[in-house]
Order: sequence, then structure tokens, then C-alpha cells
Amino acid sequence: MRRLIKATATVGGMTMISRILGFVRDMVIARYFGAGTGADAFFVAFKIPNFFRRLFAEGAFSQAFVPVLVEAKERRGFDAVKHLVDAISFRLAGILLVLTAFGVFGSSLWMMVFAPGFIDDPEKFNLAADMLAITFPYLLLISLVAFSSAIMNSYNQFAVPAFTPVFLNLVMIIFAIWVSPLLDVPIMALAWGVLVAGVVQLLFHLPFLYRLGLLPKPTLKSDPGVSEVKRLMIPALFGVSVAQINLLVDTILASFLVTGSVSWLYYSDRLMEFPLGVFGVALATVVLPGLAKSAANEDWQGFQKDLDSALRLVIIIGVPSMLGLLLLAEPLVVSLFYYGAFTAHDAHMAGLSLMGYSVGLLGFILVKILAPAFYARKEMKTPVKVAIIALVTNMVLNLLLIGPFAHVGLAVATSISAFVNAGLLYWYLRKQNAFAPLAGWSKLIAQVVTATVVLVLFIVLISPSNPQWLAFSGWERVSWLLTLIFGSLVLYFGTLLAVGLNPKRLLAR
Repeated sequence: MRRLIKATATVGGMTMISRILGFVRDMVIARYFGAGTGADAFFVAFKIPNFFRRLFAEGAFSQAFVPVLVEAKERRGFDAVKHLVDAISFRLAGILLVLTAFGVFGSSLWMMVFAPGFIDDPEKFNLAADMLAITFPYLLLISLVAFSSAIMNSYNQFAVPAFTPVFLNLVMIIFAIWVSPLLDVPIMALAWGVLVAGVVQLLFHLPFLYRLGLLPKPTLKSDPGVSEVKRLMIPALFGVSVAQINLLVDTILASFLVTGSVSWLYYSDRLMEFPLGVFGVALATVVLPGLAKSAANEDWQGFQKDLDSALRLVIIIGVPSMLGLLLLAEPLVVSLFYYGAFTAHDAHMAGLSLMGYSVGLLGFILVKILAPAFYARKEMKTPVKVAIIALVTNMVLNLLLIGPFAHVGLAVATSISAFVNAGLLYWYLRKQNAFAPLAGWSKLIAQVVTATVVLVLFIVLISPSNPQWLAFSGWERVSWLLTLIFGSLVLYFGTLLAVGLNPKRLLAR
């Protein structure tokens, strides 16, 4: 547990820097471009390559590649690892080049698929297609960054990959403020910023790969690991990436709703991604190599212990994060985005969809932890089966809820499907005897529930009303928000200690 917490804190700390800068980036975008036609067009143009990046590179590819790489490292040595990296890099780059070319030259076709609601608005459709042609090469660049990150994570070097997104946020802020006034269509600067950021991120990684001795030299020569990665990757496309598919489905359906719907979902998703990225993704990044190492060495006791420790951390951090995000949804949107072109109506609508997403935060985090427990064992069939069920659930609920609740219904449907996904993954782990909770769970849950009740009462009793948040100045909003967040943290963890949670015993697990 101590190793897990230390590594998660490292990744989470670096990720937090990136997420905070990401909020600054989104505040700048909201101030300069609001939630109108241009913003809707850009967010779709940015989401499509980002979706493929999360689906293929950070999702399926990483989940398939890391266990194979760790097994080569543990059993066959450095030369085998180097040969695997060289062979994979050639094939990965080739596939990405073809996909990128198709994305650039077929941007209008992609837009018809992913934002069909834009077709009836030629201005929005053409703007989005033009921006997609610029942003799509980001997929190639950032997927190679994800490949590099997987290598470094396998060697327990988590800081550099976690810090890398900082460059995306910095470059986009620069382009939004200083480049956009120079262009005939100012919002096009954001698309160019995405492309430049991808180049910067990839260049940042190269010296660190060189230091490891694993800077790829692409080769046509095959490797046993290549076939293994391909075999594992195809089912992993569904198993690990269902949340991204659900979010993309939300965007497709939102394109048929009133202008602003895509932007409202984007801003609320960004806020939901903060705790998910700082904690959930950070913990998943650390857990997978450890689980893969235990599986490669057939250390099933260590495997269960690591998974149990990760799930305890999820409950301790995820439950209060979910409820805090739910209660502070609109204050968060108002504090961060209610400036310039972003209106009070936009803040209210984005706040409602954030409430919908926040309900599923714990489910999203659990999936990030439970899915690697299958992939580390190279067991792919079950997560695929579960992912298909979750995906169908999301689509059915989308169609049922979009009518009465518009974009909020899409967010709620995604949250429910996340819990369906997590619940079934956990059930199958138990059924396969791959995991059994260790002693002490009942006591831990009682402690977390007690501390969470105190946190909820504090927020409900102290937080100003939503109209007051709108009336506050920017500094007043930030001051109140920080007071509520830090006050909640102090009360929550103070209550955990008061009801008997022993940090030393927890760390010793």
C-alpha cells in the first residue's frame, strides 16, 4: 500500500498541475469564445482525435502492450524489451500514418459520422471540418507519446508521462490569447495550438527514452510480442474504452440539440475529469504494471493484495469526490467559466450536466481499476462482454432520457452505464476467483460513510446559493470555493481519523 500511495501521489501530483492548467485553458476558451457556434465546432474537432487517442493509444494499446512488455522485462531481459519496442513502433507508426491521412483528407466524412447534427448548419459544419483537418495529426503525435509513456510506466518512471499534458495546456493558452487575434477566424488558433502541442509533447519524451536505452529504431523484423499485443488489443478496444465511447455518443446526440449543448457537455466533462484524472487515472497507471508483474511471476497473493489496496483507496477518495462534485457542480462552473462570452445560462446548463456526470464518478474510477485486473492476466473476453452490455445500456438510456432531459439525460445515462460496467467487472472477478476482499472492509465502509455525512452537511450548510455565486466577483467565488474544498477535506479526513482509521495500518497493508 505504501508503494502504491507513493507512486499514485507522484502521478496524481503531476496530473493535478496539468489539470489546473487545463482549467486555466478552458477558462481562457470560455472567456474568448463562450459556448456558441465556434466553440461547439472546435470541441467536436478536438474530441474526435482525442477519442481515437484514448481508445487506441492510451486505452486498448496501453492495456495490451504493458503486460507483454513487463513479461518480456521480467522473463527475457533488456534485449528482448528493446527488440519488442522497435518492432511495435514500426507497426504502430504505420497504422497511425494511414489513419491520420484519412482523417486529414476525409475530415468532412468524419464530421458527418461524429456530428451529424451539424449538417443542417453549413457554417458550423464547414468550420468543424476545417479544424478537424488541422487537429487530426495530433492523433499520430500523441499516440506515439502514449507509446513512450507505456514504456516509461513499465519501468516505474511515472512522473514524465504524467507531466506531459502540461504542454498541451500551455500551448493552447498561448494560441488562444496571442495567436487568435491574428487570424481571420480567431477560433482556428485553437486547432493550430493542438497540432503544435502534439509536436512539443513528443519532443519532450525523446531524451527520457534515450536515457532508458529504449528510443525506438523502427524495424520490419517481427517479434513474438507483436502477435501477442495484437491478440490482446482488439478485445481491449471495447473493454477499457467504453466510457470514451459513451462520451462520444453523448457528443453525437448533443449535436442534434440546441447550440451550446456540445459545449455544456464539454465543460462539465472537463470538471468531472479532474478528480478522475488526478486520482482514478493516476491510480490505474500505477496499478497496471504492478498487477502485470504479479501475473507474470504467478504471484497471485501479491496480485490480490495490490488490487485490494487500490480498491480501498478508491472508496476513501472516490466517494467524497463524487458527492462533493455533485453538491458543488454549478458553483464550480460559475467560478471557473462564468466570464466574458460564457453566460449565466451557459453556467446553469453546464452545471446541470456536471451533476449528471458526477453521479457516475465512482463508477468511472472503479472501471479504471477493475479492468486492468483482467488485462494484467491477459483475460480479454470478460471485459469485452461487460463493455458491450454497458454500451448497450448507455445507448438505450440515452434514447429514453434525451427527450425529457436533453443534454443532462445524456450525462446521467453515461453515469449509470459506468456503474453497470464496474459492477459486472467486479462480479466476474469474484466469480473467477481472481479477487476476494481482504479483512476490514465493513469497518472501512462505515468509517467512510460517517466522514462523508460530515462533509455533505458542511457543504450544504455553508455554501452560498447559486444566485449568490453569480453575484460574487471572481475573487469572491474563488475564495468561497477554496474555503469549501479545503474545509471539506479537513473535516473529511479529520473525521476518518476520529472514527478510527489508522493511516499506519493502512500503509502497512
